[in-house]
Amino acid sequence: MSKPTKSPPGRPRSEKSHQAILQATLELLAEMGYQSMSIEAIAARAKVGKTTIYRRYSSKEELVADAIESLREEILILDTGSLWGDIDILIENAAKMVLSPLGRQTVALIISTASSSPTFAQVYWKKYLQPRRQAFGAVLERAKARNEIHTDIEPDLVFDLMSGAMLYAMVFQPTDETFEAYIRRALELCLKGNTV
Repeated sequence: MSKPTKSPPGRPRSEKSHQAILQATLELLAEMGYQSMSIEAIAARAKVGKTTIYRRYSSKEELVADAIESLREEILILDTGSLWGDIDILIENAAKMVLSPLGRQTVALIISTASSSPTFAQVYWKKYLQPRRQAFGAVLERAKARNEIHTDIEPDLVFDLMSGAMLYAMVFQPTDETFEAYIRRALELCLKGNTV
């Protein structure tokens, strides 16, 4: 006679609760910023207990980074068949994200928190920036394969320069052109001399 299998201790994780936690985190991040938000406030907004959050995340940094990373699926890297067609879509998607209230809070979060919290900086880099860097690299690799740019161009460096231009344009908004036009012009300058 076989023994009945023992079920694991505790209740199974609820996907609904998990999504509620991520949504509450994003809402509070946009409303009050990283420093002012608390696990207690997130739990209350998500209508879950604090222990439900602490079972999933070891810190507020990890939770916020995961919530921000959950937005990544909304950014599509389409293959239009040309370098500038792909880049224009990337810029348009980035503008929608970074110019929103959440996007502005995200920038404030990066600047204020990543510089003082190595843990947050590492989690944020791994979950949010690295996937975007890789996606941008794929766009440039396709352009290399199509002979649109030289093969020795460094995608990571171009991404870093583009990110710096975006951060600058968010703080000091261009007055003579749109955000998108400014970023495109900055990228054209980065790639100048590297197009075939």
